[in-house]
Amino acid sequence: MGNPALHAVSARSPAARELQWIVSSAPVPYEDAVAAMDARVAAIAARQAPECVWLLEHPAIYTAGTSAAPEELLAPSRFPVFRSGRGGRFTYHGPGQRVAYVMLDLGLRGRDVRAFVMGLEQWLIGALAMLGVEAERHEGQIGVFVGEAKIASIGVRLRHWVSFHGASLNVNPDLENFAGIVPCGFRTPVTSLAALGAETAMDKVDRALSEAFARSFGQAPPRR
Repeated sequence: MGNPALHAVSARSPAARELQWIVSSAPVPYEDAVAAMDARVAAIAARQAPECVWLLEHPAIYTAGTSAAPEELLAPSRFPVFRSGRGGRFTYHGPGQRVAYVMLDLGLRGRDVRAFVMGLEQWLIGALAMLGVEAERHEGQIGVFVGEAKIASIGVRLRHWVSFHGASLNVNPDLENFAGIVPCGFRTPVTSLAALGAETAMDKVDRALSEAFARSFGQAPPRR
């Protein structure tokens, strides 16, 4: 666990209704991220740590959510495959994709899971608008789309009404890597900010995510 952000995200601190905003500059192994989230969620539930949004990238992997079907993994030897406790089906994570792990206490936010997921979608739609991309929801599917192509996926889990896992936004990944799965169970094309000719500098993407967050969740990240 040599990544400094992992120590920050799992560290216990006095409970407070505040939001910790963490950005990891180096790729974080998936299993390390899950272990860190587990510790942080327990601390939030015990009122021993503030809520947290953690922005990071993973090495190239496929993850299987709780609804993933084996036949949706089309290239099982292409990348490591991790079984995940999050909702949803198969997805790809890798370089050029901004993953946002959102650890919020829904016990203090109305205990409405559907509203929370819609809030995540609206957050991403708002951030994309700031980057010059018009995105939308699709009826019957979770995530964010540009036209018919998916640009962001969402998969969450709750423990003691604290959320973890979250969303992934395609900034500049190798989109060919999605061909090894049926993304989220739908044979839907995928796209990225790079494919759309939009902004791909990760610091600018992070700034848009930060500025859009308060509009969806009523709480601004701390100033960096």
